Amino acid sequence: MQPQIILLKEGTESSQGKPQLVSNINACQIIADAIRTTLGPRGMDKLIVDGSGKATISNDGATILKHLDIVHPAAKCLVDIAKSQDAEVGDGTTSVVLITSEILKQLKPYVDEGVHPRIMMKAVRKATQLCLDKVNSLAVKIEKSSAEQHRSLLERCAATALSSKLIHQQKEFFSKMVVDAVLLLDELLPLDLIGIKKVPGGALEESLLVSGVAFKKTFSYAGFEMQPKKYINPKIAILNIELELKAERDNAEIRLDNVEEYQKVVDVEWQILYEKLDTIVKSGAQVVLSKLPIGDVATQYFADRDMFCAGRVAEEDIKRTQKACGGTMITTTKDMSASVLGTCELFEEKQIGGDRYNLFAGCSNAKTCTMILRGGAEQFLEETERSLHDAIMIVRRTIKNDAVVAGGGAIELELSKMLRDYSRTIAGKEQLLIGAVAKALEIIPRQLCDNAGFDATAILNRLRQKHAQGSCWEGVDVALEDISDNMEKCVWEPSVVKRNALEAACEAVSLILSVDETIKNPKSGGGGQGDQPMMPPRGRPF
Repeated sequence: MQPQIILLKEGTESSQGKPQLVSNINACQIIADAIRTTLGPRGMDKLIVDGSGKATISNDGATILKHLDIVHPAAKCLVDIAKSQDAEVGDGTTSVVLITSEILKQLKPYVDEGVHPRIMMKAVRKATQLCLDKVNSLAVKIEKSSAEQHRSLLERCAATALSSKLIHQQKEFFSKMVVDAVLLLDELLPLDLIGIKKVPGGALEESLLVSGVAFKKTFSYAGFEMQPKKYINPKIAILNIELELKAERDNAEIRLDNVEEYQKVVDVEWQILYEKLDTIVKSGAQVVLSKLPIGDVATQYFADRDMFCAGRVAEEDIKRTQKACGGTMITTTKDMSASVLGTCELFEEKQIGGDRYNLFAGCSNAKTCTMILRGGAEQFLEETERSLHDAIMIVRRTIKNDAVVAGGGAIELELSKMLRDYSRTIAGKEQLLIGAVAKALEIIPRQLCDNAGFDATAILNRLRQKHAQGSCWEGVDVALEDISDNMEKCVWEPSVVKRNALEAACEAVSLILSVDETIKNPKSGGGGQGDQPMMPPRGRPF
């Protein structure tokens, strides 16, 4: 008898071969089933409660997957592609997970029959390349000749992105707001210059867009009510200085022999503070913002001189104000002059709902804007913010890549038909595998029908017939329980959304197919020998 060779640590789980691959595919399908029903205009929402009891209501694929605590290593691939789709394009996160899991589902019988994963990967890559070429040739370029036409295109793309969200009833209102917000930015379209603030209460239609910076009024000391609340063309000082008398630092030690010396120390401290305040006033600033606290003495001092101040402003807000209004963040008041100040056309403090907001409008330097959202429950506002993030990303992508395709499952069916036709021209296993990918792409229109409660088989049969006759933009019409030309219906999506979804799905499928063994190491640590807790020593207590 040969002695057994132990290579891996005791407790290591190892599984390999065909059963391993099938179990990975099954895990991916369970993930897809979790978010399957959120797709499309009639998609349902998920309520996720985390460990601390915080509830999140969402139908954004990436958000749901982020909140699910997924342990299975292969299933984590799907979470990663949803995140990458969210970061790159912003929308289409549910679609990309569905397409990936459906391709795997269609390939599962071939895994059971023993087709080598490499052959399957080659076929999937080939099919994806054909799809990308087809999307490029089909995508409709939009003429940017008139600003009005371009604007209406962007609004339609934003409305399509919002139609599957919680706020689809108000999509007209919000798609205009999103397009306004993105068009206020400069060529680079930086995302961090669109601020989104949430104010509970009021109706959704009371949400407003400020073409500048807005942030919630910071904590203020006595005297702030005497400060003016509105300025036209003010000079703005942005500081990183504490304007208050500080308690001594830890372990600071001053040895004094008499009371007069103590008085001198106190007087110098006051003098330093007043010198700082005096320098700020002389620089001509009318609005003073600081990252650090502004105390009651300073607040009163500014109020007496008709100046406005806000301390403890959040870093994100102060950076956006600095970018928008110009000026430099100052850490010392020694050589403060007019050159380091920013400016804007209008500064105003306004009551919005239960909160007061400081608004800077008409900023000269950078183009920035802030959306102030109103609405009922807090979860509802959070979901509105996520929905608007998707719409903003879509509008940004459409401005950069101005080619669109029809949504509502139209492009997927056209790609499916093209792959079917191509698969009949080749021989061998590849024909079956490319046919499987073609069938998998039909999951999008099928799921749209299922989520709306339609007869998916009947609608898909009619769609296949239309596509075979050459109508390439026919898709599901959720409003009429019918099929329609979605290009005419203005259900548009940027072609980059579809391209990215197909590429990500192809990569994920290849990654999952290429894994043939999983080795799970036992958890390390845990006290004494192995994972057993240490026993308390016997004998006398300490």
